[in-house]
Amino acid sequence: MTLLVLGVLLWALPHLFKRIAPGLRADMGDKAKLMVTGTAILALILMVVGYRSADVIAVYTPMAGIGHLNNLLMLIAIYMFGVGGTKGLLYPRTRHPMLLGTVIWAGAHLLVNGDVASLILFGGMAIWALLSIVAINRSTVWVPPTNGRGIKGDAMNVAGTLILFVLIAMIHLWLGYSPFLGTYP
Repeated sequence: MTLLVLGVLLWALPHLFKRIAPGLRADMGDKAKLMVTGTAILALILMVVGYRSADVIAVYTPMAGIGHLNNLLMLIAIYMFGVGGTKGLLYPRTRHPMLLGTVIWAGAHLLVNGDVASLILFGGMAIWALLSIVAINRSTVWVPPTNGRGIKGDAMNVAGTLILFVLIAMIHLWLGYSPFLGTYP
């Protein structure tokens, strides 16, 4: 569990660095970007290894059939991740699409995983995303963008979402977790 906790902290702290210490972050310039990139890669490795090696300590039992809601929420989360890149109709209406996608992703996984390691990983990532939203909103005024692609961007995002959903499902199947059961032991 130590690797998992360390991974979540190594993800959250560097990503919040710009908001926690803006002066120091500005003084570091491009070195700060390199630091965040390096720690993010290390954090991902620690989270994967820590989660996969953690003992299963049940806290709650997911509801029967809840996996179907998880899949719907995952489609929404993946779509939200793409809003900023594809610049569809939601682009000028949503300030933090990737962070909102992270919260939805985490919540979806907490619906189907009721163990301590899942609470640490998915709960920790949700808390980080929510703290980031609050920190960004407090530090900067948002001016909605006007350079969206409209329906064309949405069509691109829907296509990308479906492709990525299939790839993620295939990875889950390869790891031995079927995302299509609906009910999990």
